[in-house]
Amino acid sequence: MSVAHDHLVERVERHGVAPPVWWLVFRREFIDLWTGGRVLLLLILFSVVMSVTSALRQIESELSLIPPVEMAFLTILSGISFGLFVGMVIGADSISGERERATLEPLLLTPARPRQIVFGKFLAAMSPWPVTFLLTVPYVVVLARGDDSLQQGLLLGALLGGLLAMAFTGFGMLVSIWAKSNRASLFASLVVYLVFLIPTQWPGSAQKGDLGYLIQQFNPLQASSEFLEKVLVNNRTVAEKMPYLMAAIFSAVGILAVVFLYAAPRLRLDAEAGPPRSAAWGRVAGVLLILGATAALVSVPAPRAQAMTTASGQGLQISTDLGYKTVNASDEVEFNTVVMNAGSEESPPLNVAMNIVKTGQGDPVDPEDWSPERTQQVDPLAPGESSEQTWTVEAILEGDYMVYLTVLPKPSGPNATTQPVSSPGIHLTVKAFAKSNPGGVLPVAIGTPVALMLIALVPRLRRRKAKDEAADGEF
Repeated sequence: MSVAHDHLVERVERHGVAPPVWWLVFRREFIDLWTGGRVLLLLILFSVVMSVTSALRQIESELSLIPPVEMAFLTILSGISFGLFVGMVIGADSISGERERATLEPLLLTPARPRQIVFGKFLAAMSPWPVTFLLTVPYVVVLARGDDSLQQGLLLGALLGGLLAMAFTGFGMLVSIWAKSNRASLFASLVVYLVFLIPTQWPGSAQKGDLGYLIQQFNPLQASSEFLEKVLVNNRTVAEKMPYLMAAIFSAVGILAVVFLYAAPRLRLDAEAGPPRSAAWGRVAGVLLILGATAALVSVPAPRAQAMTTASGQGLQISTDLGYKTVNASDEVEFNTVVMNAGSEESPPLNVAMNIVKTGQGDPVDPEDWSPERTQQVDPLAPGESSEQTWTVEAILEGDYMVYLTVLPKPSGPNATTQPVSSPGIHLTVKAFAKSNPGGVLPVAIGTPVALMLIALVPRLRRRKAKDEAADGEF
């Protein structure tokens, strides 16, 4: 990079004709990253990981009957998780690595401001993210099998991935600015990445309760996973899950603000162990404050209401127009229910809720995965009046299931309760489908890494050819 920096110094000294310094830094960093082989090596590793995980998911989907929409969600999430890791590694090497290679001094001796240098390096470190997401698209398309949620999933994945890539790349540069050595910068970035990634692998039962939901809200990776899953798989709206999206937005804005407003102007040639001691104590106090608030939130017992049983459910009836049906996995089942007030008084506002229970042994069923609408509201019914509801259930897993609907009258007050009324059960028998992905993911899983390896050989062959020509010219 010394030749590149000498060229940069020469261009910066030509006031009035030289482009902005950040653009010169970005261009040289971009060229060095993409022609030096570092980015291509990380992309090859990325494609191999995506290929292996995609092939394993295809096998698992055939054994466990995972629906295509969930396969698309898992693949997009993997692409985001691996893609932002590439940006973080490059960011963690951007400053501390140049200190050790003695290539940062020429930049700091130019008339350029440190913030301009950091901004140019940040743009260069972000450049692999669009490529990694484009490499993810073929895997998603193959595993999604043309599911209707494919386009929405790719759009949301690009949005969330871009925000997370900015946050984690910026954090890697922040550590790189403050780290004493390049090894310490890479190690600290990797540890932080794993701290945020590991909770996304916890089983669902470990993420319930106040502490579990708090982690979901504040961990940008976990919040993004929750947002994508609920919107794509569980058919929730973007507005309903907006709090989870805000975690990615706040993390990107917060990290970049610290990088460019605080750390970048203090960029120095000599390595710094970290921010001033007062700032370090401030961070410690902030962590202790968060831990104390979390402990207080978990330890406060929930108030127990004194329930007063009423007979508000008496007189209500609910019936269905379907008793049993046999379908194949991934088929949709539609049926109607009718809620009737057979009493002598007007009913309170009603909620009709659907539930699904597996009749044999196996994991509990999550109705959110089976139906886009689990509850419907019904206005108060006069005596003898009725209301009809339409329901859609997508059969996901093989087995025997019982679907039933429950009418829940609204209680009259905070210290009152009501009597639910259930419908007759609908016996649903789901048969397995033979194969989740007839086209196969192997062509994409094998072709993508091979193509990237061939592309990575081109710069090496060109450099070897140039050396050979130079050697021939000497003779």
